Amino acid sequence: MSLDWIYWAISWILLLWHSAWDAIGVSAGTVLGTNWSWILAIIFLVVTLRVILFPIFVKQIKSQRAMQAIQPQLRALQEKHKGDRETLQKEMMELYRKEKANPLMGCLPIFLQAPVFIGLFHVLRRLDPINEGKTRYGWTVDQFESATHARLFDVPIAGKFGSSAAELARLSASGTSVKILAGVLVAIMIATTYLTSRQMILKTGWAEDPQQRMIQRLMLYGIPASLLVSGAIFPIGVVIYWVTNNLFTLAQQQWVLRKYPPPPTPSRLPRPGETSSRRTTDSRNQPQPGRPGRQPKQEAKPAGRFGRAKAPAAQPQKPAVDTRALAPKPGAKPVKPKKGPAPKRKG
Repeated sequence: MSLDWIYWAISWILLLWHSAWDAIGVSAGTVLGTNWSWILAIIFLVVTLRVILFPIFVKQIKSQRAMQAIQPQLRALQEKHKGDRETLQKEMMELYRKEKANPLMGCLPIFLQAPVFIGLFHVLRRLDPINEGKTRYGWTVDQFESATHARLFDVPIAGKFGSSAAELARLSASGTSVKILAGVLVAIMIATTYLTSRQMILKTGWAEDPQQRMIQRLMLYGIPASLLVSGAIFPIGVVIYWVTNNLFTLAQQQWVLRKYPPPPTPSRLPRPGETSSRRTTDSRNQPQPGRPGRQPKQEAKPAGRFGRAKAPAAQPQKPAVDTRALAPKPGAKPVKPKKGPAPKRKG
């Protein structure tokens, strides 16, 4: 199957954005050793792609929420059909269909972005002064020459960590500068790839389904590890695309997860290898439904002799006064208080 249509589409979007930045006055020369019209063209290629894929990203979030909601049912099926893998898979597929959940939806955006990455990789890899097919995929000779000499901090975007001495000589680049900039960008690419997967897993939890959990492990650890090796063959322009895409994904996921937070669950699913002791301890301290919350522990009072607690000292009680005896009887004459002798006046 020919991928020329992908190369044409990527070239068209890239050249369209480059022309747009030129039209609004972005200098064709270098500022801080950078040709910003080409760098911005790569960045806005990412923006164009993410706008197109946004509805699919929303479907991905909904599918992951559905997968999270059916975890108790999946556990029940695993207990019911333990040892019968064929029946278990059949029942799980029926549950996915009924609840409109797709365990593979988490990888769909990556699968859709893969052709774009391959197309950009092919287009930027052609940026070589000795390339004779300069006008392929709708490029003009001037555009090809401009992109070939485009730089980021005085390093050509067509260079890569593993560029040979002959390639560096044709691009008029220093091997040390190319390796330093490419190494820093590849490290940022690996870190942001890991963070995008970790951000989503921390919000939705680890899946109970072994197949789904394997996909989560692959996205969290496998893809970043593979970039440590494959990053050496990526042109710097491709690494710029990947880093920009990851930063866009981080911001987009944060916005979606804040606006549509995951549904509350009885308990967070433990990560692989995580012990449940901490979770059990925390659950003991929480008030249970229908039970009063645990009261704070009272400090023990000092005991008396022989380990017996001292009884509080008895307080002397006043004799009770019968108020009925002091009250006047019905019909009795009021008693006038006796007058004492008048006080003597002085002087």
